[in-house]
Amino acid sequence: MTDPQIALVMLGLFIVFVFLGFPIAFTLMAMGIGFGYFAYYDEGRMWRTFDRLDETASYWDSWTTWLEGFANNRIFDLFVNQTYTVMSNEVLTAVPLFLFMGYIVERSNIVDRLFSTLNVASKNVPGSMGVAALITCALFATATGIVGAVVTLMGLLALPQMLKARYDPSFASGIICAGGTLGILIPPSIMLIVYAAASGVSIVRLYAAALLPGLTLVGLYLIYVIGRSILQPSVAPRPTDEEVPDVPARQLIVMILTSFLPLAFLILAVLGSILFGLATPTEAASIGALGGIFLAFIYRAMTWQRMRESVYLTVRTTAMVCWLFVGSYTFSAVFSYLGGEQVISEFVQSLNLSPLMFLILAQIIIFLLGWPLEWSEIIIIFVPIFLPLLAIFEVDPLFFGILVALNLQTSFLTPPMAMSAYYLKGIAPPEVRLTQIFKGVMPFLVCVFISMILMYVFPQIVFYLPELFYGR
Repeated sequence: MTDPQIALVMLGLFIVFVFLGFPIAFTLMAMGIGFGYFAYYDEGRMWRTFDRLDETASYWDSWTTWLEGFANNRIFDLFVNQTYTVMSNEVLTAVPLFLFMGYIVERSNIVDRLFSTLNVASKNVPGSMGVAALITCALFATATGIVGAVVTLMGLLALPQMLKARYDPSFASGIICAGGTLGILIPPSIMLIVYAAASGVSIVRLYAAALLPGLTLVGLYLIYVIGRSILQPSVAPRPTDEEVPDVPARQLIVMILTSFLPLAFLILAVLGSILFGLATPTEAASIGALGGIFLAFIYRAMTWQRMRESVYLTVRTTAMVCWLFVGSYTFSAVFSYLGGEQVISEFVQSLNLSPLMFLILAQIIIFLLGWPLEWSEIIIIFVPIFLPLLAIFEVDPLFFGILVALNLQTSFLTPPMAMSAYYLKGIAPPEVRLTQIFKGVMPFLVCVFISMILMYVFPQIVFYLPELFYGR
């Protein structure tokens, strides 16, 4: 068996182990070290260690020398170096800070105030409660970037009120599931930070490039919600005065000033400082984390228990991402050394694809991978396989990254593995069936595909802001 064939066996075994449910990060590390031991095996190097033994050596000296000889393989040096590379990656430093900001905001009672205010402010808009829920999801998802947290909290907060207001269960569920996934696309997105670390693309340019596509997707969602509410009023009845009371203009302004503006200002301050070059992403994330703590104190929601929970969840999620990077770097280094990337590159080139066909094929593969895998695993493990091919097909890695971010919205919305639907089902009233949730997310899935087509047809939606701020 040749080295490239062994590399393909390595990739196939990894996919099998993933479907069997093994922890992905440690599976990557184990397979990287296991196949790497074979790839980097140097018999002469090992026996040079054994040559130090003589007949007078003690049992303990013999045992330690044999162990040292067995471990005298470059794969262990590679593993240590890759771990240190992840630890010293300045881009990844922003991950725990943005996560901490999100967990603090989640626990500061901002979201319920925000939803109530937007619900009152949009009372005269068709599908007002759905519009309020979608905008709240978008803002909250942007502040946290944690899909499960947004869907769960909004499901507890907004779904019962929408059902009480006689909204169609499928329609209401789809709004919350789709809105909750926006945080992995709209800056400051943790997913884009991970893509930047994996691809070497500037995170600042990625943030600028993702802004208009994210707003485009939100706009498509709002058009669908309002349009369907006009065409089919039964799915989103107009709220009564008892459900959403009228409030004086002065009181509404106070509500907006105390609920909407603080969170919006925090997000804009963090994002603006990055886009205008006033701070690095890590520095901006630090300010965001501090701002989240400040908001929690202002709203009198900060307790020692909530702070401890936020720190624990931040450490746990950050550790997962970093160990995925360590495993992926080790796995991909061995895979490339054995010639696996070269085989894939030659195979794709032999298909004689146009750049457009290559992009479509790559997005279909990522779409299918989104069923069994989380976005972090797709970005860290599989996207690097496509990156060397981008130069061959003259595809900008910036453009590719935004398309992937849009595509990964579908991984949370596509049955039967739509994680947003399962998050919502876990806290929804018993009468809301999983099939109803699946039915509700399908129109929003169409909106995602429309937005991807718009990016293909009008690529300036991606490139306009990066070129405006930073040039070509």
